[in-house]
Amino acid sequence: MIVNDLTAHRLQVLLARDQVAGRLPSVVGGVVRDGDLVWHGSYGAATGPDVQHRIGSITKTLVAVVLLQLRDEGRLDLNDRLDAHLPGVDYGDRTLRSLLSHSSGMHSEPAGEWWERTPGGSFDDLAGRLSDVPPAFPAGATFHYTNVGFGLLGEVVARLTGQTWFDAVRARLLEPLGMRRTTYHPEQPAAQGYSVHHFAGTLDLEPAHDAGAMAPAGQVWSTLEDLARYAAFLAGGDDRVLASATLDEITTPQSGSLTGAMAGGYGLGFRLAPGGSGALCGHTGSMPGFLAGLLADRKRRTGAVVLANGTTGLRCEGLAIDLLATLEELEPTLPPPWTPTDAVPGPVADVLGVWHWGNTAYAFGWNGTHVVVTQLGTGVEAFRFALRDDGLVGTSGYHHGERLSVARAADGSVSHLICATFVYTRVPYDSTAPIPGGTPSRR
Repeated sequence: MIVNDLTAHRLQVLLARDQVAGRLPSVVGGVVRDGDLVWHGSYGAATGPDVQHRIGSITKTLVAVVLLQLRDEGRLDLNDRLDAHLPGVDYGDRTLRSLLSHSSGMHSEPAGEWWERTPGGSFDDLAGRLSDVPPAFPAGATFHYTNVGFGLLGEVVARLTGQTWFDAVRARLLEPLGMRRTTYHPEQPAAQGYSVHHFAGTLDLEPAHDAGAMAPAGQVWSTLEDLARYAAFLAGGDDRVLASATLDEITTPQSGSLTGAMAGGYGLGFRLAPGGSGALCGHTGSMPGFLAGLLADRKRRTGAVVLANGTTGLRCEGLAIDLLATLEELEPTLPPPWTPTDAVPGPVADVLGVWHWGNTAYAFGWNGTHVVVTQLGTGVEAFRFALRDDGLVGTSGYHHGERLSVARAADGSVSHLICATFVYTRVPYDSTAPIPGGTPSRR
């Protein structure tokens, strides 16, 4: 299915406006819905959806996916210290989780010349100069973006898999998703990267060196079509690459900053931005001569990709957000159809119905995947619980992560529910249940 003509025109207008305002040699963009690239367009110099562009820091998300695969295989723990995998390295006390979420406090750039415009060196060269630049913050103090950290994480992937980090990415992620035009070095057809003179409007060629040990931070080349496949994976999942629960995990906020406030944050290697159905996940990218943006709306099963061959001028995140908003405005996402429940699991059946926390009444209902709890009278959803190991564990709201337990009377019937110190009873302040503080007296 493709978008209708009005939607296509509106999306094309967005590309055109960014190309003109940013003075970009060319810009190409596309939107994904339910796993398919339903629209793509370009503006400026002609470029197609199969033309490679350098994707910059979107590369970091590829590394992050492989690291989470290795975690799921039991080969690492996200709370491992870095030196458990890279013995003797500076910043070895930082955890893998803090590096993935840019909360390690490490400096942003490696020592020496600007790594993006100079040929890269070996990992030993990179590691040997880590102490040349002091940390920006103490570990865990705040979000602070670090390219250096992903150079280190790429080496962790290489040592755990026994192959280069990119070979691991290709075998574990690119091949399963069919991203055959995503490569370490450019393969024709590939766009030339340019810098635009601010006053004259002339073009200067930008270099495209091998970043060496820093390559996991921004080396990779890809196409609109391949990144659309990647966006479809982020939006809809693919168990061949990551379990659904792990995809939830990498897109769960881990760090943020005072200056960034609520304008966005980071999960595990992924940028999180407000928009769409609530939060978008993906990343932006820049390397000399190239800019890129990729965002997915997981609830709406949509995604957007933008690529340009200019050093500056593209709203990498903003344009992707606008494309998604326009798609939703003109062709709203259809919710999954409601289907009747075939069977209610035993732990779920025990908690369905109306329960009271003190005098406040809540309805516990089953939607086929979660126990959804809403406050009666307001209809506001308070929290959710999902089945985990034959029990119910909170997945949203105040009880997120807490286990909901069923207390039974002597005859085996359900007496009340307990979550942490919260007691839920069938009637307000049930005198037969252990109400914290006792049953209040009435005026």
